[in-house]
Amino acid sequence: MRGTPRGQLKQVVAIYPGSFDPPTNGHLDLIERGSKLFGKLIVAILRNPEKDPLFSLDERLAMLDQLTRRFDNVRVTTFGGLLVDFARQVNAHAVLRGIRAISDYEYELQMALMNRKLEPEVETVFLPAAEVYSYISSRIVKDVARLGGQVHGLVPPLVEKELRLKLQVGEAPRSRRTKARNK
Repeated sequence: MRGTPRGQLKQVVAIYPGSFDPPTNGHLDLIERGSKLFGKLIVAILRNPEKDPLFSLDERLAMLDQLTRRFDNVRVTTFGGLLVDFARQVNAHAVLRGIRAISDYEYELQMALMNRKLEPEVETVFLPAAEVYSYISSRIVKDVARLGGQVHGLVPPLVEKELRLKLQVGEAPRSRRTKARNK
């Protein structure tokens, strides 16, 4: 990507990696913005056997496939192992990463520098999270949903529905909410 004139970014293949457990509106915002920057954006779900995700790899793949259908240049897939090895495999020269806070930047910078050391031809592009999504993370969404809290507006409606089904939680019946308020 070095020496690439601005207009040629549309010819660059980029990877947006993550666990996406579950996909949030923040993820979709970055996917939309990345799809405008790069010729092809590969949303790559990490297969990490050490993690215990709420949603299976197939469930996350299905949700992201459905959520990204409107973008002609976005493809969703999975990968395991080193990101730079996957980048070589798909001929990608950029990695898209979102930054919500300074703490994200510190971690992401370390990862970007290591990736550059392993593969100098792959550059990392940081995009700040849109302000409205800057506090959203998959972990927080799962915690709120597990405790029966409202995740509307934090995740797409499809994901909200899947969270309710997976966790078997719904809105408290109106009478119970009213009684709780009156105590």
